[in-house]
Amino acid sequence: MTRPGKERVTLLGATGTMGFQAFLELRRRSDRYDLTLLLLPGDKRVAKLLPHLRAAGVPLAGRSGVVVGDGIRVVWGDATRPEDVAPAVAGADWVLNAMAYISPQADYRPTLAWAVNDAAIGNVLAAIAAEPDGAARIGYVHTGSVAQTGNRPAFGRNGSPGTYVGRIGDPMNPSVYDEYALSKIAGERRVMESDLERWVSLRMTFIMPTDHADLMALFDPIAFHMPLDTRMENVTDRAAGLAMVNCLDLRDDAGFWRRAYNLGGGPGMRTNARDYLSAAYDLMGLDVARCMDANWFALRNFHLQYYEDSSTANAYLRYQGDDAASHHAALEQSMAPALKALRWVLRRVPLLARLVEWGVRRSFRRLALRHRNSPRHWYLTRNDARVRAFFGGYDAYDAIAPDALAAPARPDGPWRRLDHGYDEAAERLEPAALRRAAEFRGGHCLAEGWDGDWHARLPWRCAAGHEFEARVSTVLRGGHWCEECLREWDGGRRAAVEPFFAQAWYADHDPDELQPYPASGAQDVADADIIWRRGLP
Repeated sequence: MTRPGKERVTLLGATGTMGFQAFLELRRRSDRYDLTLLLLPGDKRVAKLLPHLRAAGVPLAGRSGVVVGDGIRVVWGDATRPEDVAPAVAGADWVLNAMAYISPQADYRPTLAWAVNDAAIGNVLAAIAAEPDGAARIGYVHTGSVAQTGNRPAFGRNGSPGTYVGRIGDPMNPSVYDEYALSKIAGERRVMESDLERWVSLRMTFIMPTDHADLMALFDPIAFHMPLDTRMENVTDRAAGLAMVNCLDLRDDAGFWRRAYNLGGGPGMRTNARDYLSAAYDLMGLDVARCMDANWFALRNFHLQYYEDSSTANAYLRYQGDDAASHHAALEQSMAPALKALRWVLRRVPLLARLVEWGVRRSFRRLALRHRNSPRHWYLTRNDARVRAFFGGYDAYDAIAPDALAAPARPDGPWRRLDHGYDEAAERLEPAALRRAAEFRGGHCLAEGWDGDWHARLPWRCAAGHEFEARVSTVLRGGHWCEECLREWDGGRRAAVEPFFAQAWYADHDPDELQPYPASGAQDVADADIIWRRGLP
């Protein structure tokens, strides 16, 4: 399949929102790259790839084995099976991984989330290492997530500054019961601790579809997990796909590789949850405040943030071509003609608009009150652990004015930059600096010496006494620490002894919130989507 002078790229997750855009970008560069896709036979989203596969002459009679066309090779298989990953990676010069099992599905099927977001990464890394000179020769582009650093409130406790502006190196702080975030942390750590010499992790923010139908397709109470004051620096799907593919232009730029980057859309893509929802519904001629109540939304325990350092990724990858106006134009262009016609009528006939808003509200109200993954449902059914995690308790929930969604968003306030516990400007760190950084994380660096190699793997001990090995770059530059401590939902205990982690936790938790969250609490929404569709209580 591969022609002389062309590089071979394996793309995982080509049917996803970002992965499909990466696929399109790679096809635009078909003079430079031949493409291998690992496709799940039962994935209905493969349908959007079919016109491109047919145009390339890829046989489509059966969805099994390996089939080859002009510039495209398809391996039908499952990334959670090593025997399927190996032929997909065979012969590759690059592996681009846009594959993820995301929320809300990750909430409902956490075992599958871990299989895709963590174990499958191990399969990919093993397949790369098994190739001739694979660890040194093959470039790997990984996708991390903004969810890894958890909730970053716009306004801190008792009038203190918020932590809504983040950067690479901030602590891993997965929201309570967020199995997606936990599995993404684990998957990224595998990459950082691997022996690959050319890898990068692009931590994706909220990827906004540029097709209106895709944007409005989700009907799930996970929308209510997002606090209305949430700050977000989004990125369009086409910009994210472009960023992934532009990594291929940097093979010889040693300063780019073996690092993580926050991939946001830049200042022009910053907004808040309240304004985001308002704009999305206004595009359809509706007032969101008439469609939903404010007390359907959580007060904390989500994710998203502005990025202090997304300009660093853009300096390398040149992907920030969209802003709010261009994204709005893309949605406008892709809207179904019938929806545009309805919007025209609604904006001119207020009584009809109120009737449609009533119908939308009726559907969402049922979702908010009855779905097992809805914050309002947790309050009504006295789910103590989740009410505490997402609101801080029943009193905090009761203080929410149901009509508060109609109020304008509060402007951005002061914010606090999190300290990473070492001199980030220093060209070279001494062993004493590692010891201080470990102590700032509540633990110790157990190495007797260190030669200054950022990628050296050293022994560490956390405040709970767990001993582990990790590269210096994983800990200091990546924000990772003890894997064992992440397995328990006890942020209060950790914050009391880990100043590094405490900066993030105490932004929206009181120091006396020491009670751990039951580990079994994540299971109460298992298969909640299936239960909902079947109309079961």
